[in-house]
Amino acid sequence: MSYDNTSTIVVRASQVADIAARHTEEAETARRLSPQVIHAVRDAGFARHFVPVAHGGAAGAFSELTSAVFLVGEGCTSAAWAASLAAYAGRYAAFLPAEGQAEIWADGPDALLVAALMPSGTAERVADGWRLSGEWKYISGVHFADWALACAAVPDEPSEDPQGRPAVRYFAVPRADFTIAESWFSVGMRGTGSDTLVLSDVFVPEHRTLARSAVHAGRAPASDARCHIVPMYAVNSLPFAAPLVGAVRGAMRAWTERTGSRVDRRGRAVREMPSMQVSLARSAAEVDAAELLVRRTAAVADGTEAPSEGEAAVRGARDLALAVELLVSAVDRVFRTSGTSGQSSTDPVQRFWRDVNSAASHVALSFETTGAAYGAWALSGGGRPKPG
Repeated sequence: MSYDNTSTIVVRASQVADIAARHTEEAETARRLSPQVIHAVRDAGFARHFVPVAHGGAAGAFSELTSAVFLVGEGCTSAAWAASLAAYAGRYAAFLPAEGQAEIWADGPDALLVAALMPSGTAERVADGWRLSGEWKYISGVHFADWALACAAVPDEPSEDPQGRPAVRYFAVPRADFTIAESWFSVGMRGTGSDTLVLSDVFVPEHRTLARSAVHAGRAPASDARCHIVPMYAVNSLPFAAPLVGAVRGAMRAWTERTGSRVDRRGRAVREMPSMQVSLARSAAEVDAAELLVRRTAAVADGTEAPSEGEAAVRGARDLALAVELLVSAVDRVFRTSGTSGQSSTDPVQRFWRDVNSAASHVALSFETTGAAYGAWALSGGGRPKPG
């Protein structure tokens, strides 16, 4: 597959991948990315990618970010995950009131943000704002965040949820206001540093809160850039699927380099075995298919492809979940054919394999859920053309 090499973030992504690949062992041990990798992610433009132009950001396209994340993933899955989520957290902050945006990006558009997407903790309305307390688990990159967007239910506020669930708001809190509890001891994605965000009776002024429903509907208060008006369903799981495309390509590259010089016990070149050639071909085809599905989702988000409104609401999530299933199949096959040497803790294939299987368990990437939503739409007549 080819990438858009005219985009600055895509050009710089290859440099991030190289730096991240050199620091993978450090990230595995420390359970978070090294400062050098974080600096590279910031310098490449990931933090500013979706920041409004009014604050010096790029208000960029989903497709070019996706290409950049692919490239970083070839060097390190955790670095690609952090880069992807940092960019999307900046997009959520663009839905804050103007005063809140000005505060977050007062020192420029490269502030690193993290976001808790699932509600937790408690939010109590007080004069001129809110009091926020609680714990938010699995916040990737929290150790390097300048700001965090904590998500909490606010039952006393009118809700737009069709199922009657309470309204939910994001609350922007600076680094000085939160602590971190170490809780990330995962078998894969170790370098994401997805520890627990802790808030204790923190005051959040009204201008630093936003309704999650505004993000879902694409109602940015002060920007008409495409990236700020696209509804959430179009991109919901895109930040989580894109890093895995690069990760499996990284695994395949490492496997191919090693297999090219391997010989079996009889002295035969492993690369000449039809079984190995077919395994590589099948995994390569699965990655290509997955990439096409991910790219199509990004193109829809950018408005360069336009399915029907009903299909757009369910197809992207289905495509991304299926793409991840293809990627898991591909990396599992690469790992199985790696032989005993592939089991070494220093071998990059086993790290990519652990990372992809770990990330694939994310709730947003469940095909059972997304497939059911698509099937319900199609079986209710959504997929049939309307009469004359």
